[in-house]
Amino acid sequence: MERFHITEQSCHRLGEASTWQAGSPGFLWLDMQHEEIPADAELWRQQLAALTGIDVFDLHLQDAANLNHPSSFEDTQDYTMLVFRKLLLNAEPARNTDTTDTARRRLPAALQKLQTAPVSFIFTDDVLITVRPAQSRTIESLQQKLLALTPRSDTPQRNARMPSSPTDLMLRLLNAMVDQYLELRQPLTQQLDRWQQALLNPRRPFNNWMALLEARMELRRLDNLCEEQHDALQELRDHLVDTYDSFDDNSARAKDWLLVRTNDVMSHVQRVLNHARRLEGTLESAVQMHFSAMAHRTSEIMRVLTVITALFMPLTLITGIFGMNFEHMPLIKTDHGFGYTMAGMAFIVVLLLLVFRRQRYLEDQIRDQI
Repeated sequence: MERFHITEQSCHRLGEASTWQAGSPGFLWLDMQHEEIPADAELWRQQLAALTGIDVFDLHLQDAANLNHPSSFEDTQDYTMLVFRKLLLNAEPARNTDTTDTARRRLPAALQKLQTAPVSFIFTDDVLITVRPAQSRTIESLQQKLLALTPRSDTPQRNARMPSSPTDLMLRLLNAMVDQYLELRQPLTQQLDRWQQALLNPRRPFNNWMALLEARMELRRLDNLCEEQHDALQELRDHLVDTYDSFDDNSARAKDWLLVRTNDVMSHVQRVLNHARRLEGTLESAVQMHFSAMAHRTSEIMRVLTVITALFMPLTLITGIFGMNFEHMPLIKTDHGFGYTMAGMAFIVVLLLLVFRRQRYLEDQIRDQI
């Protein structure tokens, strides 16, 4: 394909699907929403076959309409299908979330952005079909960019930034979707830092354990999501390697260009996957440090109580002895008995403190840390 030409005059409708007709030579891009398929799936497929010549299988039709479908890749003799889960931004409705509303309210704002929806790509050498949520900033913004880059009739020269094939256009969309995941790294890291400070704050006990558990589950979902995306993109890359004929220079250049874009998207997904795993590991480490700090503090409290108990045990023994109801006891009827007893008790306390200090039972915490 030499160039991809979009004009507003060539835009028509397939049901409720926006159709962007490529000029000749060029390719066709059909952009539609999930709600359009369940309305009349058979009619939708007939219209699609009449316009593009692609007869979508029933199972793939169900996969395209399934809002909970994971990221996957399938190749047939007639077409290739890729399902990729994208982030739902704040302006988009979250209808496919598996988390309950109560649990969702407990999550911080950074983790509430981890709501996803599938985008299905059905493509051949000259047709690209996208089935997406009702509102998708990625696809809509790219449509506006392509319209702005469209060469006019008075300037028919080729624009090098236009996608050269359906696969090229799909990879551009995938790259923009993955970039949205990359933008979440900073707010997720900041939220995790706040939780670490709350977990390790000795003055305020941490009690938001349900939100912390939900956050860990969300990070695990992000981990699994990235693994599925990476596997689907790896199968796409293998498909490009196996199907593109590179005997001539133009085909080899096109293949290399698509492989570069695919590797770039895969590297971005891998970065998100590594970051999610680091966050999950850091969160678990923070929880372990919290319990270690709580155990250390409990140990310090018990140490102080043990020292106090050890100091008062001999004093209590002396008090108990002199509290016995005997007529003849030492120091009971002497004028200086009380003073001798108090001096002896003070001597015992000082002696025990010196022993405890020598045994490092009363060692200062700061000195221990140094």
